[in-house]
Amino acid sequence: MSRTQPTPAMYQRNALAPSLLAAAVLFVAPALLESDWFLTVRFVATILALIIGWFAVQARHWWWVPIMLAVAVIWNPIFPFAFSGAIWSAAQVAAAFVFLAAGATIKIRRQT
Repeated sequence: MSRTQPTPAMYQRNALAPSLLAAAVLFVAPALLESDWFLTVRFVATILALIIGWFAVQARHWWWVPIMLAVAVIWNPIFPFAFSGAIWSAAQVAAAFVFLAAGATIKIRRQT
């Protein structure tokens, strides 16, 4: 019985783990809108958007850079916008889907 070595993946998805983490936080965010924990949500969303934006630059997926910058600006905790209501709650879930799409599509060829 012969064993064959599995072929290594040709691409690596550096943005996948941070996007999954950001999406998990943003899916929970509507429940935290009126609590003190929402400041943490803002920090997590902003920092991970900037990290994923950097991975998009490295992978030369330029179309994700302005989207991630927009998320970082809208969710920034330093100069927060006074959004509220159902639209802001829905924006949390929409941003979670944006993070998932970015994590699934940003990939870079693996160095051999």
